[in-house]
Amino acid sequence: MTRRIMIQGAGSNVGKSMLVAGLCRLFTRQGMTVRPFKPQNMSNNAAVAVGGEIGRAQALQARACGVAPHVDMNPVLLKPESETGAQVIVQGQRLTTVRAKDYAALKPQLMAPVLDSFRRLGAQADLVIVEGAGSPAEVNLRAGDIANMGFARAADVPVILTGDIDRGGVIAQLVGTQAVLDPDDAAMIRGFLINKFRGDPRLFDDGYRLIEDRTGWRGLGVVPWFPDAHRLPAEDAADLGGTRGSGAFLIAVPHLNRIANFDDLDPLAQDPGVTLKIIKPGQPLPVEADLIILPGSKATIADLTHFRAQGWDIDLAAALRRGAKVLGLCGGYQMLGREIADPDGIEGKPGSVPGLGLLDLTTVMTPDKRVTETTALHPASGTQVKGYEIHLGRTDGLDRARPMFTVNGQPEGAVRADGRVMGSYLHGMFTEDAFRRAFLASLGATPGNVSYDRTVEETLDALADHLATHVDCARLLDLAQA
Repeated sequence: MTRRIMIQGAGSNVGKSMLVAGLCRLFTRQGMTVRPFKPQNMSNNAAVAVGGEIGRAQALQARACGVAPHVDMNPVLLKPESETGAQVIVQGQRLTTVRAKDYAALKPQLMAPVLDSFRRLGAQADLVIVEGAGSPAEVNLRAGDIANMGFARAADVPVILTGDIDRGGVIAQLVGTQAVLDPDDAAMIRGFLINKFRGDPRLFDDGYRLIEDRTGWRGLGVVPWFPDAHRLPAEDAADLGGTRGSGAFLIAVPHLNRIANFDDLDPLAQDPGVTLKIIKPGQPLPVEADLIILPGSKATIADLTHFRAQGWDIDLAAALRRGAKVLGLCGGYQMLGREIADPDGIEGKPGSVPGLGLLDLTTVMTPDKRVTETTALHPASGTQVKGYEIHLGRTDGLDRARPMFTVNGQPEGAVRADGRVMGSYLHGMFTEDAFRRAFLASLGATPGNVSYDRTVEETLDALADHLATHVDCARLLDLAQA
């Protein structure tokens, strides 16, 4: 029988995704067949998997297990399109778009596919490690829950509750969670972890014992801060920000409201020749930037409006006059054109809006969604790129006569006649070391000799070693009941 355990958090962003990824790699290295599972995720950072799309964190966890990502690993994915609505992806495919207030009525229909996916994963694994979403302490959302205790009880999966000591108040996080839970839900919790500790963990001995005494749960360890977490793809846009690197070549990226697939930037941030600067709303785009990247977006038209509201369109024009280059990725590529038309109202009211006019292209939003892995050739450097596409809309125009890539001999993306403005639907292009180095060198940078894939693999191994040192993994396996 397959063992199963669930890592839930006493709050959002307590490090659940990293813990699951590290445990997946740790137990896989011990010879077990391990699979990750997250019943419901909310993220615009998606990955192409067998059967459709899933959250980026589950794709990383699959990699930690040494297997290809599959839609059963994340059967429900919510992709926010506005402050009050999200696209609902079920077992990899777009089901509908709902307003937040209407999602509660939809949730009861989603438990069946969630359990169906969980059963299929369990049939192929010795151990399934489940990641919760948000926190079970959000008891106002408990009715119809498929993400935390609703799933744990339906599938009979024991829970380890994780608290984040770095943000403070970890004793209240854990003890308070038990206090607000229904007793039957609280009974599913078999132990707890303290995550993100800085300093000497022994200083928390008294607090650790207090939590054990107050809750009756057994502690499974105090996990120190893992300093290399930034080397792994992040899923939460809250983790994106600031300046990374100290190289001479400056890349600036505006932080869009609905920024999507921002792990496109990770390989650039890790190149020693690059400084990557995320520009928050209210800050100007630096006109001295060597390259400005307009990233992917889950709501292109709304984010284009947001872009203009910050004055970034003016900053972008000024940077171009000073010699900067511009690259648009997916939604950012659509923004660079002359017009974005949405005749069916897919992103809001039917109509069209002017683009930034930097490429001679027009995008028409269409209901059919392209979700595929793609192998492309970069003609300018002769390098091959393996990436993926996840987007609505079709883009065409005169500048596609100068494609950024070709796919099976067909044009993909576009380059302006002077070569200073480029765009592409291809995500993941910079994970290819040869292309990344050639691309940066063509823009005047001095790229470093860094292997991005090797960096990710080494970091997953280091994370597994970190958890092996600080978590009672034998006890965790004992709790992972069959």
